[in-house]
Amino acid sequence: MMRSAEPQFPAFRPAAADDWGTIEALLTDASLPLEGSHAHLASFIVGELEGVIVCAGALEPYGEAALLRSVVVSANRRGSGFGAILFDEVSGMAKARGVDQLFLLTTTAAPFFAQRGFAVVARETVPAALQASHEFQGACPASATLMWLSLK
Repeated sequence: MMRSAEPQFPAFRPAAADDWGTIEALLTDASLPLEGSHAHLASFIVGELEGVIVCAGALEPYGEAALLRSVVVSANRRGSGFGAILFDEVSGMAKARGVDQLFLLTTTAAPFFAQRGFAVVARETVPAALQASHEFQGACPASATLMWLSLK
């Protein structure tokens, strides 16, 4: 009887400058906005599997609140559970940095984030600093769903 292969999970690390091309390709492939992403490269985490970046996610911090953005898994790894693991890594980074509220805008992933405790909220609830971000200023369409999660 053949044993099934042990599941492999990505190894996570902070993104490096050399990772931008791969992150950009992942975001483009998933039709996620690039505007403002590169400026927050220091807040990206990447997940590698066998030396290949298979997922990435970032925070855009604004004091005790942060915009969760650019959460992406490579097309050939979607549905593998990597998105949930990536979210845990990014939210852990947020907590370590003193962030107690996460906001995000999404056009496609509201159910995924709702399963992780996010609630749909009105745009008026967002701190002014976040409303000045690229995502709120047009990188995401006005029709995008705004969601919020308390990390307290």
